[in-house]
Amino acid sequence: MKSNSTSLFQGDLVREALKQSLIKLNPRIMFKNPVMFTVEVGTFVMLMTVAYTMLSHDTTQGSIGYNITVFLVLFATLLFANFAEAIAEARGKAQANSLRKTREDTPAKKVFPLGDMYVNEIKIVSSSELRKGDMFICETGDIIPTDGEIVEGIATIDESAITGESAPVIRESGGDKSSVTGGTKVLSDKIKVKVTTEPGESFLDKMIALVEGASRQKTPNEIALTILLAGFTLVFIIVCITLKPFADYANTPITIAAFISLFVCLIPTTIGGLLSAIGIAGMDRALRANVITKSGKAVETAGDIDVLLLDKTGTITIGNRNATNFFAANGVDELDFIKACALASISDETPEGKSITELAGQHNIILDKSLLPNANFIMFTAETRSSGIDLPDGHRIRKGAFDSIRNITEKAGNSFPNDTAGRVKQISTNGGTPLVVSQDEKVLGVIELQDIIKPGIQERFERLRKMGVKTVMVTGDNPLTAKYIAEKAGVDDFIAEAKPEDKMNYIKAEQALGKLVAMMGDGTNDAPALAQADVGVAMNSGTAAAKEAGNMVDLDNDPTKLIEIVEIGKQLLMTRGTLTTFSIANDVAKYFAIVPALFIASIPALQGLNIMQLASPESAILSAVIFNAIIIPFLIPLALKGVEYKPIGASALLRRNLLIYGLGGIIVPFIGIKLIDMAVSLFI
Repeated sequence: MKSNSTSLFQGDLVREALKQSLIKLNPRIMFKNPVMFTVEVGTFVMLMTVAYTMLSHDTTQGSIGYNITVFLVLFATLLFANFAEAIAEARGKAQANSLRKTREDTPAKKVFPLGDMYVNEIKIVSSSELRKGDMFICETGDIIPTDGEIVEGIATIDESAITGESAPVIRESGGDKSSVTGGTKVLSDKIKVKVTTEPGESFLDKMIALVEGASRQKTPNEIALTILLAGFTLVFIIVCITLKPFADYANTPITIAAFISLFVCLIPTTIGGLLSAIGIAGMDRALRANVITKSGKAVETAGDIDVLLLDKTGTITIGNRNATNFFAANGVDELDFIKACALASISDETPEGKSITELAGQHNIILDKSLLPNANFIMFTAETRSSGIDLPDGHRIRKGAFDSIRNITEKAGNSFPNDTAGRVKQISTNGGTPLVVSQDEKVLGVIELQDIIKPGIQERFERLRKMGVKTVMVTGDNPLTAKYIAEKAGVDDFIAEAKPEDKMNYIKAEQALGKLVAMMGDGTNDAPALAQADVGVAMNSGTAAAKEAGNMVDLDNDPTKLIEIVEIGKQLLMTRGTLTTFSIANDVAKYFAIVPALFIASIPALQGLNIMQLASPESAILSAVIFNAIIIPFLIPLALKGVEYKPIGASALLRRNLLIYGLGGIIVPFIGIKLIDMAVSLFI
């Protein structure tokens, strides 16, 4: 679903947005935005004024040209505000149309039981006929008809239609990677899938509804800001009404156009016109990052997160422990020891085993299993906690946990070397895993396995720290190992030997202190914590329980996506805050433009406020209202793309907003209105 286009204003989207801008003039639609609704009322009043002036030829309310100009500028203000919302919605609808192509009615090989639990009949049905709990079969080349969980088999899946990533992924039954998404394609093998959603409720359906705006609800912060803007509007209605008796007292006639222009310029039309677009664009950025959110509130809440819980394996570390060093016991030749390590690992297909043979290869010891046809390979078992090889010449090599190899050597009457015991303790203290190797029940040395910290993860945690977000590592490791990894990775806290209830209790404890907590998980055991967290992100490859519990789903299955989500949320809040600051600061310049122009003739003392030295009352009013209109389209790209995000603290962010957008919101209108006045004065 990732879009390759970076253009904000594609031709087809602009045409659709212009059409919607006119449709949104419907008062029943405009009423949902109190600020712009009052502007629409004012525009209608100006239309009536224009009609009256044309029919009666009465110029006491200004000339026909003057009134028509004010009406057209107010009408343009409405269109610009509607266009901001419409272009944001059009971008979402374009995404929805591309997603619909993957939701086409797909044939499904539905499983029909025939009474005997081992005998089934397969029939081809439409994907729309599948219901929650049904079973279907998918083989190589099949499109998965709907969301489900694999109950039998393993397969390679192409998820590019959903995630935009070309690399195939492995999905299998019985684990945390058992979930499949409708619209993806099976590349190999055969799987049996249980449907987990009803028609119209799949993640693809939810995403389409979301990007189209059909299910988008205003967030609490957005509602609060709407109420605040409505309050500002009410205050300025009262202010403008009280100007009438003041003008009569000062013997200063004020036209209807002047009253409406003053009102429209003083109310926060800029942020009122852009508010919806900012919210929609924030959702759009999350979707372009391949994150399905169940509500706009989840994205917004991510921007206020105080605590972030991250799994160690696959998130902070690469995921598998790698061999990093060979330590031979005193008196043992190093190359002989490394050769024994390679022999003990030659049949070990685990990532750890492969890393040992790779490290041995760096010492020019390269062995091939085919060269040992008569060897007896000893597989790892939970009981022995060791593996190895019995060579044809009678030598026995074992590789395993410290206590397991110690028992083997001591039972044979051999002592465990003190230097190796010390090295084992040192490796454990440093957060590593020691694997002891013996030959013929005599210790040869120890292999050090270490978690490999993902490159750049420390810098990402530092970015979060600058945002004021506390990072917590969750791991099943013992406290000693967990402490070492936490310090090396740069996280602020850790939960060692973590069980599902430990995660949830930690989240509850932080929330009791008034903190907002985010977490990512993919397994059924993560579901309680995902449900408890303020922002719970489930991976799309995870179980249905995890996806139902969270309020976001990451289609990329990227454990570090949580960091990106936090940044998207903060960018949304920053964009809304900065444009609100800019909009309110604008009013200062408009006040200095219009009020002196209206009353300077009857109250000469107001000359001190006429900072801009505008040409005439008419040009001042037109200049202010024109600037008020054209600033909206200039700010649309900023509303859609968002303010540039920087990981700085709240106080620094406030200073930055006040300096750039507060001061800029005062200076820019002074310059803009003066330039427009110079142009307007040439025609009136």
